[in-house]
Amino acid sequence: MNPMYPLHPYRYLPQPIREDGAGGVDLGPQDVMRDLENPDMLVPPATDAGTIPNLKFSFSDTHMYLKHGGWSREVTVRELPIATTLAGVNMYLTPGGVRELHWHKQAEWAFMLWGRARITAVDQNGRNFIADVGMGDLWYFPPGIPHSIQGLEEGCEFLLVFDDGSFSEFDTFTISDWFAHTPKDVLAANFCVPERAFAHIPTKQRYIFQAKVPGPLESQEISSPYGTVPKSFTHRLLAQDPIVTPGGTVRIVDCTNFPVSTTIAAALVEVKPGGMREMHWHPNNDEWQYYLLGTARMTVFAANGVARTFNSRAGDVGYVPFAMGHYIQNTGYQSLWFLEMFKSDRFADVSLNQWMALTPRELVEDHLHVGPELMNALRKEKWPVVKCKQRFETRHARRHGILG
Repeated sequence: MNPMYPLHPYRYLPQPIREDGAGGVDLGPQDVMRDLENPDMLVPPATDAGTIPNLKFSFSDTHMYLKHGGWSREVTVRELPIATTLAGVNMYLTPGGVRELHWHKQAEWAFMLWGRARITAVDQNGRNFIADVGMGDLWYFPPGIPHSIQGLEEGCEFLLVFDDGSFSEFDTFTISDWFAHTPKDVLAANFCVPERAFAHIPTKQRYIFQAKVPGPLESQEISSPYGTVPKSFTHRLLAQDPIVTPGGTVRIVDCTNFPVSTTIAAALVEVKPGGMREMHWHPNNDEWQYYLLGTARMTVFAANGVARTFNSRAGDVGYVPFAMGHYIQNTGYQSLWFLEMFKSDRFADVSLNQWMALTPRELVEDHLHVGPELMNALRKEKWPVVKCKQRFETRHARRHGILG
């Protein structure tokens, strides 16, 4: 709990008062649950300064689009204006629920959150693809490639990421929508069948609809005379060996190990309790984050004396503009899991620790007025996630009584 104003009748509510006495009591209307979820926004650390645009948005604050067969919700520049490079969609499909046959101008990168799904696609050369995916699996469809998604026996939930912050899930090309807006005589001429074959086509796009759970994969496989796609549209991320450090794990996926994914690179990060995603920045593009499990605190450094701290939890989207320094701390009692994604073919980050370790020692000492205690602890090898052996006191620990 934050420091409290002793005379205020609501003294047990979180208050915007820092331990050094800065701030004051909030006597007006207060969203207590929001303040409890965002303690470092209510009481920013003294090192925060200046103004940085909002860098987080929760999927819980988005419009939920409900259909027979599932639901969807999205975070685009409409919800998070700073996020110009990538947009995200969270979608659920019931057992048998179908995200109808469609395509779009943007590439689609997906992470399976729960359950199992069947995906299909056909490329511009008539080569087809069909596969079943489960929790932790990825798929990637290049721009313009038609595809579909269907929930299997237990249904499925997944995150979709598109390489354009202005993308909207409701601005896609769907097969039912095109049929509904094409004269039946044209359809008949195109497919060489009588017009009566189209007597019952939908009058508008279906988007998501309920169907039967499909049979085994082999029962739906169709052989193309042109073969299958040369690069797999799926990748089993959890089967990939992680980078392991004392603070957690990192699995990096980009075009080097998922060749078809040429416009989106990502990392699945685990930060153990007491650990942190080290101080770093990305030299190639903005970072779009999705928090999967746990609670986090992120501070972003924007240069020229400007920094701001944000609190995030499962279901939140975070964003870090190009090249801005940042770190992410686990503020909970369980492992923090999140995805960091980039509009790029390669994952790249610069470690503050490694940079200092590989710079002439005297030069670093002259810059920062530090001595052997720090200089001897620097690492030439990059640790994306760190956790110190000694237990340092933190604002979070004091606030929640962890350290007594």
